Amino acid sequence: MKLKQLTLALSAIFVASAAMAVTEAEIDQSFFPYKSQMPSFPGLTAGVVINKGNVQKFKDVIDSATFALIEKGQLEIPVEQTQSISLSPNYVAATKKFANQVKLGAQPGTIEGYVAGRPFPFKPEKSDPRAGEKLAFNYKYTQVVGDSGRIYPFPWVYKDYTTGKVERQIDFDFHFISLKHRTTQQPVADITPNPSNIYRNIYLKVLSPPDLKNTQLLIQRYDDDTKIDDSYLYLGFQRRVRRLATGQTTDSFLGSDLMIEDFEGYNGRVLDAEWKYLETKTMLMPVYRHSEWKNVGPKDSDGYGMVTFHGQSECFPNVPWSLRQVHVLESVPTSPSSPIGKRLMYMDAQGTVFPMILIFDKKGTLWKRWMVSFSDSAYHAPVNKTAGIMIYTSASMLDVQAQHCSALSLKMQSEPNANPPSMFSVQYLRGGD
Repeated sequence: MKLKQLTLALSAIFVASAAMAVTEAEIDQSFFPYKSQMPSFPGLTAGVVINKGNVQKFKDVIDSATFALIEKGQLEIPVEQTQSISLSPNYVAATKKFANQVKLGAQPGTIEGYVAGRPFPFKPEKSDPRAGEKLAFNYKYTQVVGDSGRIYPFPWVYKDYTTGKVERQIDFDFHFISLKHRTTQQPVADITPNPSNIYRNIYLKVLSPPDLKNTQLLIQRYDDDTKIDDSYLYLGFQRRVRRLATGQTTDSFLGSDLMIEDFEGYNGRVLDAEWKYLETKTMLMPVYRHSEWKNVGPKDSDGYGMVTFHGQSECFPNVPWSLRQVHVLESVPTSPSSPIGKRLMYMDAQGTVFPMILIFDKKGTLWKRWMVSFSDSAYHAPVNKTAGIMIYTSASMLDVQAQHCSALSLKMQSEPNANPPSMFSVQYLRGGD
């Protein structure tokens, strides 16, 4: 009996790891899920505002944390019509060219044959024991800011959720670049030299307040997911660079409700969690067309208005939500030192990004609600019109247990000129003052 079970288990691993023959129709369905039919739900139409009085009608399409906030009268969400996102044709073409050679490695968190595009552009199946892992790789290699991008301005506001008191504001300048698997910006080829085989870099700098000014962080993520990220912190007042220990990615970052691991929705490696695919369903997510939304702050010189905040203590982005096809994942950290018990992650099926993540503590109790709102880049700032991505517009981390929130408004620009490869080095940190 034991031998039979082992044989079945090994067979399942082999099937899950093998490269699958993906048809062009499956790839088109992955990138254009609303081509033949838009999602719908009884009584839910564009213009509806979901509030305490009507939320029970829509419970089945709202995540549990958001539902609880609305039910308590702490939040209302306006609903917009679902719109397909204009994703980059280069990224879609790369998927069609290379998807049939991609497979998971024999060990968790490994992938083989990947060149560019979406690694696993087909419908996940519950019968596949590694379906969640495949979706996690889709996220790793998604066009989350394009091949390079900058977020500026980028204020983070810390608030007491009970009283609404603003405790602090930190102003950031974030930069991103992919050195490998590029499809949307010149050079389309890998950026060299890259002797360490780094896939992607994140660099940030604190602009204010004075006590944190010139604090800088550099994160280098390797293409090989079995290698741990290299992370370096430059403290302006100390004038020195120090390498961050692995565990520090799950510490509070500069007093906020975020960890480094929370950046961009999820900033860990695939290997840092065990992934389980739960289901695909229609849900409301904060995805909309930003340039068509009128409730924004003062507009800058190119007509972009930053997201404002509403709800209790103005902790939540004031953006429309729309019905989306969503893959629901559960991820459990592999490190026993992680403070997180699990994440319940809602992946937008079209863009393979995470507009909503619920974070639970080791006891299984809801700890944090992490919301990131997205727009079609064609309906954002003019510089992003042809970027072909789902682009960030705002974010909100609510610590349910501490009754504290961090509200993040931002302007993202997906373009290479502000992100030279030389910026993403330890030497640049030392000269960043």
